[in-house]
Amino acid sequence: MSEAKYIEIAKEIERLIDIGHYTVDSKLPTHRALADKFTTTPVTIAKAYKVLTENDRIESFVGRGSFVKGQPQLKQVIQSQFEENEWNFSILQPCYAEHVDRLHSRLQQSFSQLDNPTLYGYTENTGFMHHREAGMRWLQHYGLQLRTAEQVLLTNGAQHALSILIELYTKAGDYIAVEAQTYPGILSITRQLGRKVIGVKMDTEGMCPQSLEKVCKQHHPSMVIVVPSHQNPTGATMPLSRREAIAKVVQSRSVWLVEDDIYGFLNPTPIPAITNFLPEKSFYINSLSKAISPGMRCGFIKSPQSQVNRLVDFIRSSIWLSSPFMFEVASNLIVSGDAFEMAIQQQAIAKRRQILARKILSGFNMQSQETSFHLWLTLPDGWQADDFVATAKERGMLVSSGSFFSTEETNKQYIRLSLMAIADEEQLRLGLVELRNLLNSRS
Repeated sequence: MSEAKYIEIAKEIERLIDIGHYTVDSKLPTHRALADKFTTTPVTIAKAYKVLTENDRIESFVGRGSFVKGQPQLKQVIQSQFEENEWNFSILQPCYAEHVDRLHSRLQQSFSQLDNPTLYGYTENTGFMHHREAGMRWLQHYGLQLRTAEQVLLTNGAQHALSILIELYTKAGDYIAVEAQTYPGILSITRQLGRKVIGVKMDTEGMCPQSLEKVCKQHHPSMVIVVPSHQNPTGATMPLSRREAIAKVVQSRSVWLVEDDIYGFLNPTPIPAITNFLPEKSFYINSLSKAISPGMRCGFIKSPQSQVNRLVDFIRSSIWLSSPFMFEVASNLIVSGDAFEMAIQQQAIAKRRQILARKILSGFNMQSQETSFHLWLTLPDGWQADDFVATAKERGMLVSSGSFFSTEETNKQYIRLSLMAIADEEQLRLGLVELRNLLNSRS
């Protein structure tokens, strides 16, 4: 058989894995059985299995056979690549449709004016001061109190910032306290770095202070990570009183706080950051990924003054500095006011789509804020999350299972729905109707 034949078979087997025909940890058919099914030879099937092994989709054991491997959680929950005939409810990103021309124009303008030769070389302290000053303006606008731009460090997005702080301020085997339902990127980083995650109970206002106090007493975590605004996946937003209560617990303990406020721009009115109440025990993270574009990879860390040099040295030793070119564009967007206008536009789009989603999915139990990018939906009886995700994919809908967000693997009845990745609102409406029909199909 030709090379194209075994690649074609490998792709078909991968499709069957994706839709749940072959589930994680299940044993695949023998070479002979699949050869009969595809009217080919066992040698061709062996080649197809080799391709799947190289793609990390299966693993084989001498004498036992081949088994489906679980994919990395981030790849499953954040499906950034999808076909035109699919409805992508899985990825949280800005809706570019209404500002892409403006962004493109600003990018062209910024690059055409790159007449500063220093942008082409190295610089100290993670980036140029005027880029850090622009970052300071962005952070202050959304509720952070900040004395000087020297405390603002530049990173390749918020994920990079999280990775830096976890690696530098914890060690292998340490506990890190996070919300009981949390962003899978945090779980991925901690797992890769050999840290242990401990979940803190949540309510409608986010992480519970009493539960955090209990976790600190029992497990002595080195770090607490919290997403205070439009929390991913539950959508919870902490009011000022809850933020003060969390700060009080952290202040009384020997622990660092990492406040990931990447969705803070979605709050109709800025809410003071938790970091404001413990500036020397907390790191504050923000970026332009959700408000403007994840492709820009422009993130910011506000560091305690005492930790600036340590962080600067760590960033320099790992990547030296983030791209000055992209931060030049980002700074122009911030200083001109375009960045804030784009953020307001994304907030308006999210609000409009929340209204649409709640109308179409009325009758189902959902959590979110009126300007959130997503919904946290409780599945009706008869559905389990992973089963629903597989069935939805067969019907052209990409959704995220609640199991990917849980620190204890207990969220079998939830899915997260992004409302922003589908650019056309009529297509979004059609996708939500199809989703509703699927939700109702087992009632």
